[in-house]
Amino acid sequence: MTSRVALDTDQAHLLHPLHHPSAHAATRVWVSGDGALIKDSTGREYIDGLSGLWNVNVGHGRQELADAAREQMATLAFHSAYAGATNKPAIALAERLSALVYPSINTFFFTSGGAEASESSFKTARFYWKALGKPDKFKVISRHRAYHGLTLAAMSATGLPAFWPMFEPRTPGFLHIDAPDPYRFNNPDPNLSLGVAAANKLEEAILREGPDTVAAFIAEPVQGAGGVIVPPADYFARIRKICDQYAVLLIADDVITGFGRTGRWFGLEHYGVEPDIMQFAKGITSGYVPLGGIGVSDTIREVINGVPAGKRWMHAYTYSGHPTCCAVALRNIDILEREHLVERAAVAGARLLEKLRGLEAMDGVGHVRGQGLMAAVEVVADKATKQLFPAQVALTQKLTDALLERGLYTRVAMDCICLAPPLVTSDALIDRIVDTVRDTIPAVLSAAREQVNAL
Repeated sequence: MTSRVALDTDQAHLLHPLHHPSAHAATRVWVSGDGALIKDSTGREYIDGLSGLWNVNVGHGRQELADAAREQMATLAFHSAYAGATNKPAIALAERLSALVYPSINTFFFTSGGAEASESSFKTARFYWKALGKPDKFKVISRHRAYHGLTLAAMSATGLPAFWPMFEPRTPGFLHIDAPDPYRFNNPDPNLSLGVAAANKLEEAILREGPDTVAAFIAEPVQGAGGVIVPPADYFARIRKICDQYAVLLIADDVITGFGRTGRWFGLEHYGVEPDIMQFAKGITSGYVPLGGIGVSDTIREVINGVPAGKRWMHAYTYSGHPTCCAVALRNIDILEREHLVERAAVAGARLLEKLRGLEAMDGVGHVRGQGLMAAVEVVADKATKQLFPAQVALTQKLTDALLERGLYTRVAMDCICLAPPLVTSDALIDRIVDTVRDTIPAVLSAAREQVNAL
């Protein structure tokens, strides 16, 4: 199938995520990958600056993961893991995770991805409070610029309004507070650190809604799709204290930040804080097969196990505990451990952030931030006021296209160039990523300012 035929067939038969034909006019057909590089159907090679979609942590082309899938498929491709049945890879993966994740979390439920993990977290929070005789505790507090998936309840938790309008009304019981953005958060109290002031927004929301109505607070340790927002160091300690004070469960969305992305196995390890529920996906299999899930604290597990059978945790997915996906996850964790890729993410991430910070003196670069191999360069129209370009300039798309033309595949969110290359990315490629961003910004700014002047 030629590229042109493939694209014609695609347009005739596929609906894509975030679909609109206008976004599909200059489509690339991706055909292969090797490490941190990907190749399109024309044979051109690109740096994968976003690890596919924040998920190909161990890099492309791992024969070992393909072999793990083949071996398991040849033995037992699939069988239900509903109560009364199980399989060895799911058992082994749950045991492996209990040794890797936050110490108080030792029990796991598997899904097919991150949005299903969010749904599972929300339902588990509701179940927990109902089982304890508090059915009015059902609300979930999230943050602006958060991303927790796009199924209906997950979309309602996601704090990116662009995803809402054509699917509203949203699920009731979800609300949002300000993100702890070190660049844009307006601290109302000069006597408080930015981190504590941002965390106090949670307390204000709980008190406004009524503590007896709030089930959980969900947060990414580092907000990914919202522009790689790294919270101040004291933010999550205050969040944990507030959740404990008002009997609110803390859900850590480690879908992007898990499995080494931030230079630690899981994101809240940076802050010495443990959640009540954690959710994961993406890096658990490095994207080779779909898998996600949640882990619950020992306290929550005891409540789940302690209800009468007629009030059981009546939650399920066909593919929960899929043996092939669990087998691939186990082998993926082997690679992360054997090749010390979590540690590599810390070292390579420090290099990436240091070099990106060298761009802050450039015209139009408002803020650079990152943690591990997650980073962002925020582009602004005016550095003094932090003002963004007008929406009609479409700077996000201009930056995306210009980076791709220069051989760097990544995403731009709200004029923030997001970077999250595979954990195997070499120093030479890290430097090329920074050089590409450095070359791209002035060219795009020049065109954008011409367009503004013409408005």
